[in-house]
Amino acid sequence: MRCWKAFGIFLCVALLVGVAAAEKNALGIRDVSRVTFGSPVRLGSSVLPAGDYLVRHTMQGQDHLMVFESVKTGTVAAKAKCNLVPLAKKAVQTRSVYQMNAVNERVLLELEFRGDTAKHVFGE
Repeated sequence: MRCWKAFGIFLCVALLVGVAAAEKNALGIRDVSRVTFGSPVRLGSSVLPAGDYLVRHTMQGQDHLMVFESVKTGTVAAKAKCNLVPLAKKAVQTRSVYQMNAVNERVLLELEFRGDTAKHVFGE
């Protein structure tokens, strides 16, 4: 009986690992990730308020598109084209790179999600 219980636990863990691995696509990124902005962020022509966002990576023809959906409201807050830039190794943490513009807004330049092997670069 104890052997069957251990086998069941092993099988559940193996399935969870398989599902987690399947979330990544051939580009080395997850199709859906989550990011939190502590203060407003400019992304293209949109300004994202501080908060939590689901970020979906989609394709529009040959273009890579990031869709930012507010976790709080469930509405799409912004869409932006991005370029994927391969990383030398898997990202060890989620990281955002910003630049301040002339009106003192934080402009999102790059997003890197933990475990991905490519980063998203905006505005190129």
